[in-house]
Formats: sequence, structure tokens, C-alpha cells
Amino acid sequence: MHTQLKPELITVISEGYTRKLFLADLSAGLTVGVVALPLAIAFAIASGVKPEQGLYTAIVAGMVTAVLGGSRAQISGPTGAFIVIVYGIVQQYGYKGLAIATLIAGVILIFMGFSRMGVLLKFIPYPVIVGFTSGIALIIFSSQIRDFAGLRMEKVPAEFVEKWIAYKEFAPTLNPYAIGLGVISILIILLMPRITHRIPGPLVAIVLMTLVVRFLHLPVETIGDRFGSMSNSLPSPHLPQVSLHLIREMFSPALTIALLGPLNPCLRPWSPTVCLAQGTAQTWS
Repeated sequence: MHTQLKPELITVISEGYTRKLFLADLSAGLTVGVVALPLAIAFAIASGVKPEQGLYTAIVAGMVTAVLGGSRAQISGPTGAFIVIVYGIVQQYGYKGLAIATLIAGVILIFMGFSRMGVLLKFIPYPVIVGFTSGIALIIFSSQIRDFAGLRMEKVPAEFVEKWIAYKEFAPTLNPYAIGLGVISILIILLMPRITHRIPGPLVAIVLMTLVVRFLHLPVETIGDRFGSMSNSLPSPHLPQVSLHLIREMFSPALTIALLGPLNPCLRPWSPTVCLAQGTAQTWS
């Protein structure tokens, strides 16, 4: 298969970018943006970092992928499959360690892409993908119980069993208002596709429940209550301080990130074929 390192954006512009295409892209962009940005905040919090760092990731990575990507229609951004990996790295090595691991993983992915290692994905047994997905879903579900139930816990243990032991200890502090909002949000997300596919269910849930909390003054914790105000501008780019010792220490977590990256499209039940076709690291073909 011939490989051409040519972003699809250049091809689209060279073929002629019409007003019809622009309006379609604008509609899609607005829909994805209003859902992806709050989702990025949620993923950042679940991963143990600040909410604004999730926004930075979604904005910067989304722009880079759009400009340099090899597909005319793709959505990029933080993904739930990485929550467990990122949370473990942040808890053990801090944000600096996460930055180093991400840089190393990027280098590994580039090497894998140029080496055409994406073809190896077809040898991974499908039960392994299903089992891995189920395990990730269970771990993410368990990590959200504190916020869903409004438990008054300062910190949630990283280990699965210890999480549930801690939840049992703090069960008397649960907030019925938080549980009610969570249940209603889930119902909205599940029922909206039966009403219309034009408006995403998560968007309706976010806007509606935010208005309910704001105007009814419900006693539930908000992002502002926990984290305070967030910056309204992107930070200045800078590289973390790198040492040979830190590189050696972060190589194993980086390898985990790099191997999970190509598998991510396979983790969706509708895309095993797309996963095998895309190869590794969004390599253009």
C-alpha cells in the first residue's frame, strides 16, 4: 500500500471548498465542540488533572488533527479508555511525569506509523478487545461513584477494591440531589435519540441540568466549587525538564500509552474494520 504524507485538508482545498461544504462542516463543528469540550473537562477531572488541562488537550489536539490528519471526517479529543492509564501515571509521577510519558509515546507512535505496524492489529483476538473494553468501562464506572452520589470524599483510592471500600465508609454522606441529577442526565442521554438525532443527548443533559442547578440553587458541588475559576486563555508552550533517569522511569508508562493509542478505534463496537484499515497512529494511506 502506497503511503503519502499529505494531509487531507490540502486535498480538500485543492479540489475546491464550496459554501455547501463549509456550512456542513460548521454545523458538525459546533455540534462536536459543545459536546466534546465539557466531555474533555470530565475526562481531565477523572484522570486526576485540572479541568482546564482537558480543555487544552481537546483544543490543541483537535486543531492539529484537523490540519494534519488523513481523514475528511474524524473527531479527535480525549478518550475514556485513557482515564485509567493517565490517572495512574499522575498519581505516581505527577503531571511532569505524564508530560514526559506523552512525549515518549508520541515518538513511539511515529515510529510505529512509519514502520506500518498497524497491520499487526488484525492478529489481536476480538475477545481480548471486548474484555479490555469491558474492564475499562467497569473501572471508569467505579471512578465516577463519588461524584454521581455526591460523596464527601477528599480523595478516591486508585485501586479498584479500595475504591469500593472507601465508598462504603462514606455512604452516609451521599447527596440525593446529586443522584437525582445524575439519573435524569442518563435518562436524557438514552431517550434523546428516540426523539431526534439532530440534537445530541449529552448537550441537552448538560445545558438543562446546569440551568436547573443554577436557578433552583440545588445543594450540589459544581466545577467552580471544587476547582475555582479556570483560565480563559491557552498557556504558553514549554517543554518539561527532561532527564535520562526520568526517561527511563517513564518509558514503561509511555509504551502503555503508545500501544493503547492504535487500539482505541477498535474499542468501539462499530469499528473493528475501521481500526484495521486505519493502521497505526493515523498513518495516511
